Amino acid sequence: MHAKPKPYKGAPMEGLVARWYARNTARSLPAFAADARRVAALLPPHARILEVAPGPGYFVLELARLGPYRITGLDISRTFVEIAARHAAQAGISAEFCQGSASAMPFPAGQFDFLFRRAAFKNFSQPVEALREMHRVLKPGGRAWIVDLRRDAPLHAVNQEVAGMRLGAVNAWFTRLAFRYSLLKRAYTKPEFERLAAQTPFRSAAIAEDGIGMNIWLQK
Repeated sequence: MHAKPKPYKGAPMEGLVARWYARNTARSLPAFAADARRVAALLPPHARILEVAPGPGYFVLELARLGPYRITGLDISRTFVEIAARHAAQAGISAEFCQGSASAMPFPAGQFDFLFRRAAFKNFSQPVEALREMHRVLKPGGRAWIVDLRRDAPLHAVNQEVAGMRLGAVNAWFTRLAFRYSLLKRAYTKPEFERLAAQTPFRSAAIAEDGIGMNIWLQK
């Protein structure tokens, strides 16, 4: 059985909205740096890496500082592509950013050794097609790492996550509401993601729940 397209009616990440997101996401640089160190430990020099939906490009910048990798970022938002390219230029980092859809990537097959995606998979309107495209653009033996929320995250985990953000009282209250009534509702549970992965050619899918999210490792 094939998954139906998943509607998403959130605000488009363009213009002022994208620039606001880029400023706020900059507070999470330690998390991007930790992700980059984890990926770098898995890859040899000159590996080709694709980040799907990199937004402002913070993960790409952190990873590029760790080794001579060939890194590409693909985002549906023209504004994010412009912001990420500007950040890379300002940092003196060589990386390519291009605009395109996760479910119809503008790359030939078998181009990348590794693929990374954080916090956006729940928003994809065609999740199975996006996974199949990830498989297509990876080299034989390539791996994908997807990090995203899980819909069944317990309330105490949400509260702990927000507490760790060190927000003011009002911002923390709004953030908890956003998690409970918007972000988590769009996310998948582990069994749901397993069913999505089963509709793709990936050889294996290892999914580990972690607090309010999941770490998903896919092997071609």
